[in-house]
Amino acid sequence: MTLAIASLKPEDKPVVLASAFVLVILLVGTVYTLATQGTAPLLSPQYLVQQLQTGSFLGIAAAGMMVVILLGHIDLSIPWTMTAAAMMATTVGGDMAIPVGIAVGVAVGLFNGIGVAYLRIPSMIFTLGVDSVMRGLMVAHTGGFAPQDAATPLMRFFAAERVLGVPVAIFVWLAVSVVIAVMLRRTAFGRAVYATGNREAAAYLSGIRTRLVILGAFVVCGICAALAGVLLAGYSAKAYQGMGTPFLLPAIAAVVIGGTRILGGQGRYVGTLIGVVLIVLLNSVLSIMQMPEAGRQVIYGSVIIGMLLVYGRGARVTS
Repeated sequence: MTLAIASLKPEDKPVVLASAFVLVILLVGTVYTLATQGTAPLLSPQYLVQQLQTGSFLGIAAAGMMVVILLGHIDLSIPWTMTAAAMMATTVGGDMAIPVGIAVGVAVGLFNGIGVAYLRIPSMIFTLGVDSVMRGLMVAHTGGFAPQDAATPLMRFFAAERVLGVPVAIFVWLAVSVVIAVMLRRTAFGRAVYATGNREAAAYLSGIRTRLVILGAFVVCGICAALAGVLLAGYSAKAYQGMGTPFLLPAIAAVVIGGTRILGGQGRYVGTLIGVVLIVLLNSVLSIMQMPEAGRQVIYGSVIIGMLLVYGRGARVTS
């Protein structure tokens, strides 16, 4: 087994390891539930589909986060981008609810991109500040209370309804996944993202408009975060304060677990997909074990640190 993993390409090892961890989590969860409850819900197709439905919101947010991390940057404004998009979508309502929510993501992404690409402010600091600004704006918008507006029927359809027995949210996640995967692998923008993430100065000298690439990546991240927030509001039937906060660390963890280098330049989207599945199943098992939220955060952080030690060192290479 060790020799087989060692013979894999560098970009394939994280995918294989993450897949192995998924199987381990399923095994541990199954043994635990059989021992304590006499059943094995983790092996039930209905249960797994339900987990993927709730995980689709994380998957969409992680897809956008991956594009930014491929550049060696990070977007810490995801929590309140999701919340602001959801709140504005439910406030506007009607046919314009979803477009307004997505527009919030575009605006935040543009602002983040300008700050990082053109003002050259470190992304961690700038996006954290933007997150704080968005929080203040939404508190002012709602007066500090949960908004009274409910999700629209279309938002609820995309987030909570089923087609042919499969939640529509999974289809939305699949569509986003296809768009991101094709964009990264088959377009000039995707190739520019990898080149810029490897070495921005070299990419610039080779003719790549690196500032526009960074700007575009943050816009993609903002759109994905906004879409995830709108769907989450549809699933919950309403928007509420801080609804995006629990998604930041798991989104980063899913991307890192999937093998995307935190320094940029290398990563495969299939790895992020598996990372999301791993995080969702891990969260499910921890819930079954009645692990408190503090313990979950410790585990997420430990996973990120561990994966950084495994994947985060060494030279960056193209994928």
